[in-house]
Amino acid sequence: MSGRKAPDPAELPLRERKKLRTRQRISDVATRLFFERGFEEVTVAEVAEAAEVSAMTVFNHFPRKEDLFLDRIPEGVDLAVAAVRDRAPGETPVAALRGLALRLVDEGHPLSAVGHPPFWRIVYGSPALQARLREGVDELEAALTAAIAARPGPGDPQPRMTAALVVAAYRGACATSLRRMFAGDAPEEVLSAHRALLVRVFGELERVLPLGG
Repeated sequence: MSGRKAPDPAELPLRERKKLRTRQRISDVATRLFFERGFEEVTVAEVAEAAEVSAMTVFNHFPRKEDLFLDRIPEGVDLAVAAVRDRAPGETPVAALRGLALRLVDEGHPLSAVGHPPFWRIVYGSPALQARLREGVDELEAALTAAIAARPGPGDPQPRMTAALVVAAYRGACATSLRRMFAGDAPEEVLSAHRALLVRVFGELERVLPLGG
């Protein structure tokens, strides 16, 4: 999964636009069914029937059932890689990733990991989705390692260590905020505290990894 910029759908050939529309329809239908009945209770065949496509078409777009619900994992990896790859001269990977994390929160983006309690309740209620999410975290760490190594800064930036620490810290911050969210804390308080936590966490990482530029 590279840090490529997503193409503008309007610029794609008709065939590709149709594929994107089909993929989005399948994803929307699957998400609705999962919210209505629970992830474990819905089969791929039922998703295909509701989306008016074949099961083979579903698998052509989503290799596994879990990818129907966690379909933004590739997008998250791409955004993180692009942030590192396209960072300003002299900016560290940690600073670039902090900027991305804060922007996602400020935009209320689904990948910000806060503000979407129903989604996360389904994820944490499903062993299969939790397993796929852990794989996604591993994919993110590997992609960030490669992106940091591709543009080394002064000294020894230790790409693998930098990527591992950033991913672990970000994951821990999100878990902390999700626990508050599940406990019923006011959404605006959780959001504000989450943003402040990200600023603090990434600040600590920059002190630990001063050569990550």
